[in-house]
This record gives sequence, structure tokens and C-alpha cells, in this order.
Amino acid sequence: MKRPTDRRTVLITAAAAAVAAAAVPVAAQSPHIRGEVTFAGGAVIPKGDLEIYLEDHAAQDKTQRRAAATRLKSDGGAKAIAFSLAPPVSPAASQTLRIVARLERADGWLLARGSTEVEAGSAVQVTLNTVMY
Repeated sequence: MKRPTDRRTVLITAAAAAVAAAAVPVAAQSPHIRGEVTFAGGAVIPKGDLEIYLEDHAAQDKTQRRAAATRLKSDGGAKAIAFSLAPPVSPAASQTLRIVARLERADGWLLARGSTEVEAGSAVQVTLNTVMY
């Protein structure tokens, strides 16, 4: 004869399922940091070279501060430019990473800069602000 399922059995089963789900490593998430760069006020991003890099403020050595970088071209017609960066694989990488975006003209003159903190599991939004000299 089969015993009827009681509340205690249901709760134990639910708790075991929750622990098992939490113990499984999250392998389905992409390791890349994805986001987009926009210009202040929703304006069109000017023509130039866009350098986007991951900066670790906790790094003691200035050469180790830039963990990952990518360069993109702005044709002067887009309001947003999407990017993707591979996060650092170093176990020493801090949890306070910052994405920095710099827009430069072809002659190297800095036009705009923006930065934001990286939040795990969410898309990054970097807003470029005009640089004043």
C-alpha cells in the first residue's frame, strides 16, 4: 500500500531541488561583457576611432590596469555602437571593473570619453561626453 504524500515530503523535495539547482555551475551564460556606446543627449556619435577597454582600478601595476580592449570605427551616422569584451581570466581580477570608452579623431585628438561600472549578468551602457579642453 502506497503512503499518501504529506507536506513534509513536498517541502524536502523542493528544498533538495533548490540546492541541486544552485550547485550546478552556470555554464549557459556568455562569458563576454556586452553593451553599447551612445553619445550624450542621444546625439549621433561623431566620426572617429572608438577604443573600448576594461579597466581594473585595484591593479597595482599601471600596465595591468587594462584587462581587455577593442577598437571600433564610428562612421558619424550611428546613435549607438554595440561592443563585446572578453573578461579577464586572471583570478586576481577585482570585482570593481570599469568599462571606459574613448572617441578619438584620426589625428589622435580626443573628442569624447565615458565610463561605467560593470555589473555581472547585465548589458553595459556607456555614454560618451564631449571632452572640454
